[in-house]
Amino acid sequence: MNEDDLSTFDIESELESPLDEDIGNETPPPPNVEEMLALLESSDPSQRTIAARSFSEIQDERAIPHLIRLLTDICPLVRVSAAYGLGRNTSVDAVEPLIEQYYKDWNGYVRKGIVWALGNCRDRRSVGLLVKALKTDISAVRLWAASGLAQIAHLAYEDVIVTIPPLIEGLRRDAVPAVRSNCAWALGQLARELPSNVVYATTIDALLEALVEDEELGVKEDAKDALLRVGDPRGLQTIEELELEGIV
Repeated sequence: MNEDDLSTFDIESELESPLDEDIGNETPPPPNVEEMLALLESSDPSQRTIAARSFSEIQDERAIPHLIRLLTDICPLVRVSAAYGLGRNTSVDAVEPLIEQYYKDWNGYVRKGIVWALGNCRDRRSVGLLVKALKTDISAVRLWAASGLAQIAHLAYEDVIVTIPPLIEGLRRDAVPAVRSNCAWALGQLARELPSNVVYATTIDALLEALVEDEELGVKEDAKDALLRVGDPRGLQTIEELELEGIV
């Protein structure tokens, strides 16, 4: 099955990611927590979906065991809703079940939700999975794997070293501009945590390369923004020179 074509379940129209929703002018009232907790046990998949999805908006630790259980639900809408719920209601107890379900789940939208949740959990046990996802998964998953690595890897220097090479590879070679942009953002975040060593210099080189050579204006802008946030003297000087030449 082509995982980029999941129209059978039409998950994107049925369940938008909390990351993708536009915020309207009117804020609806928050869901009733007690009612949603009860619906997590419903025999109706649509009710379980609504309940699990509500916990991407509200936080209540009582929902966590239910959401972990629903990660293996037969209905993909329930699974993706549970994943987003665990991304809002993070728990160390959810990390291993999320990782296990990622490797089992055929549905790309569910894996996307899992990757987002793992990034929010900020647990170093997820580093290997996110690196794999960035290298091998569909574009929607790769997008959030890059961002998730920036959230997790700053916790320990040894994790930063592991994540920098695949992020640089993604910045240079991913076919999807949005993924390259997220790689640029992630590298900028991680570079701010690095000492001035060869890993740091390689990261700055990759961002400068994207700034000069990437064909997409959006990727160039994100690479520039990352360099400005890092505040590296060499990067700032290069940006100034390129601006004077009218290149950026």
